[in-house]
Amino acid sequence: MDAIIMAAQMILALSIIVGIHEFGHLLTAKMFGMRVEQYFIGFPPKIWSFIYKGTEYGFGSIPLGGFVKISGIIDESMDTSHINKDPEPWEFRSKPAWQRLIVMLGGIIFNVITGLIIFTITTYNNGETFLSKEEINKNGVLALELGIEAGFETGDKILLINGKDWERDAELFDPNLFFEDNTTFTVLRQNQEVNINIPDNFINRMNSREAMSSFLKARTPFIIDSVYANAQKAGLVKGDKIVKIDEKFIVDLYELKTILENNKSSIAQLTIERNKNLIDKVVEISKEATIGIKVLQDPLVFSKKDYNLSQSFIIGTKKAFGIVFLNIKTFGKMFSGDIDPSKNISGPIGIAQIFGNEWDWGNFWRIVGLLSMVLAFMNLLPIPALDGGHVMFIFYEIISGKKPTEKFLEYSTKFGVIILLGLMTYVILNDIYKLFI
Repeated sequence: MDAIIMAAQMILALSIIVGIHEFGHLLTAKMFGMRVEQYFIGFPPKIWSFIYKGTEYGFGSIPLGGFVKISGIIDESMDTSHINKDPEPWEFRSKPAWQRLIVMLGGIIFNVITGLIIFTITTYNNGETFLSKEEINKNGVLALELGIEAGFETGDKILLINGKDWERDAELFDPNLFFEDNTTFTVLRQNQEVNINIPDNFINRMNSREAMSSFLKARTPFIIDSVYANAQKAGLVKGDKIVKIDEKFIVDLYELKTILENNKSSIAQLTIERNKNLIDKVVEISKEATIGIKVLQDPLVFSKKDYNLSQSFIIGTKKAFGIVFLNIKTFGKMFSGDIDPSKNISGPIGIAQIFGNEWDWGNFWRIVGLLSMVLAFMNLLPIPALDGGHVMFIFYEIISGKKPTEKFLEYSTKFGVIILLGLMTYVILNDIYKLFI
């Protein structure tokens, strides 16, 4: 069922953003009097279609994209039936370069507008909910596996990021921090300021939701809610607060569990706080790494900010284009060899996993906005068969005054399709590989 929910969200999201992208091409093509033969969401075989004003609109049975067929263009469909004929006035190839440029940018522009609208609306409707610096530093951070690898210790209080003050938890997980060299966190550790230098190319480790969740967390205090078995024998009672175990101060339940896991089938010295008094107790640890307690955790206090429409548009725009700039950095790092593509590129399976196994409309639209901006960026890459490839050739025509021949466009598009099929095969196989490692 979890896989079905993830797949359904991915299919719906891709149908929306690809449908909008192709509609951008359709609308701009019709605006300049070009004939649009087909507009489909999904790929053949065809499920259902209808014809309206000379254009066939429909749905294909392979729901991983879509396409629009404009007369007189050499695209990934590889329809070259027109190249030995004189251009017709309604064909793409007969129109001025500036009109063809707008048509090829139409899908990208519509995806960018979609991303801006989604991020603006979600910001306006929901505001921003976050853990403040003060709330996180109240008990310090919990350093998990990747946090320890980066140099953090549990209990650290984060004062500065790259020498600057910070406000909210999202700033601790900003991917840009892990792209940059010499990223430094200044922390307060045992009443001393310590600088933590994040290892270069740490983004190779912080490349998934699971990785992010094994970096840092705010420590959450807890008290004992009920006792049984060994804890009851040791004299622990409801309301007790464990402050030390084997002379190690703890705050979060994770810290307790970690120590118990490392000391199975032994005993532990506990210091508990009861009625503002400290009491020492000795308790047996079972072979399952338990002592016989159920706990109640203190809730973290989240802050919330609401924004008016103009503020939401500014913040939404920053979020949307932040995704584009992050993709540019990622590609730059991959080409320089600083980032491992296998760890940072995902195909359909990886995209589905981003949505999670619960259908949350707020999370769904946030990811749709993200994917819309990613699709805009990817389509702008100067690869023949992508919109960016067409744009590249049109710019060449505008600058040089020479239009590439139809044969050149045909062969370059075939080459681009081979590249895209190779990339698609790679990301799908990489997704499958990551499922089993």
